[in-house]
Amino acid sequence: MMKEEVRYGGRTFVPSIPRDEIHEAVIRLADQLNRDYAGKDPIFLVMLNGAFMFASDLVKEVEFDCVVSFMKMSSYAGTCSTGRVSELIGLDVDVRDRDVIIVEDIVESGLTMHEVVDQLKKIGAKTVEICAFVHKPMKLIYHDVKPKYIGLNIKDSFIIGYGLDIDGYARNLPEVYELANG
Repeated sequence: MMKEEVRYGGRTFVPSIPRDEIHEAVIRLADQLNRDYAGKDPIFLVMLNGAFMFASDLVKEVEFDCVVSFMKMSSYAGTCSTGRVSELIGLDVDVRDRDVIIVEDIVESGLTMHEVVDQLKKIGAKTVEICAFVHKPMKLIYHDVKPKYIGLNIKDSFIIGYGLDIDGYARNLPEVYELANG
């Protein structure tokens, strides 16, 4: 059962996406991936830190062989984008001539995904697709990186929980909460 509200950093967050809706989105995405990647051997490139819970649930539901690797980029400070992308942990797997599925917690402007997709293509990935837990279509600036696999489209609000954070906190919440009056 979701809490009525949670507080982090002096801010109040209210319920947004309950566990059952999260689970349904994960299963739906896994079904799509199972159809599209049957008989293939893709690399799941999980974007840390936010996508760890989503990726864990997602890869448990896929029925094909795959490699799971991680990359960490940063473009946020608190509740705001900095407008710059910094690579904190780089790619540690060879993606040349491989299908790559980027697993991301949230796609907003597309800035981070634009940088990552461009990097993967430059080093020879065969295909690159984005699988996002949530997407804010009204915020997308880099339209060349629209996720192919989207768990949920959401309105423009700041959210936490299920891997999403505010200054490192709230990732452990099993549901998603949005900033009240935000």
